[in-house]
Amino acid sequence: MQKAGWYGLLSGIFLAIFFKVIEQSTHLKVYTLLLNVDYIPIINRYHFPEMIEVAFHLVISILLSITLAFVLHFHHIPLRKNAILWCTAACLLIGLLLFPTTAFSDRTPSITSIPSLLYWLGGHALYGFMLGCLFARERESN
Repeated sequence: MQKAGWYGLLSGIFLAIFFKVIEQSTHLKVYTLLLNVDYIPIINRYHFPEMIEVAFHLVISILLSITLAFVLHFHHIPLRKNAILWCTAACLLIGLLLFPTTAFSDRTPSITSIPSLLYWLGGHALYGFMLGCLFARERESN
């Protein structure tokens, strides 16, 4: 649990790179959606440089990772496989809940874009899988 922030940073960087590669190769705006803040009042009035938007994403990733570490710890999810499955499912659900925010921006994919949704969910599943593996590895070494 001590390294949860680092795991969030590492996994968040992975997710950003994954979506950037997907967006550059398919032209589906999943990276743009990841960095999108158009639905957040006050913040949506400003245009931030890409690196600041990535920093916002990484802060959220770190906070999510710490939250998941607490949940895993307090629910006593013991087995490696269970931690990986739990984190993957939680992050997939978060991705599913966040995708509709695409409707609040004209810069992001259409809410009806099935390929964008599939890449979005796939990326979040990989992110959760990576977090779960990192948490499981830490549990085994303790």
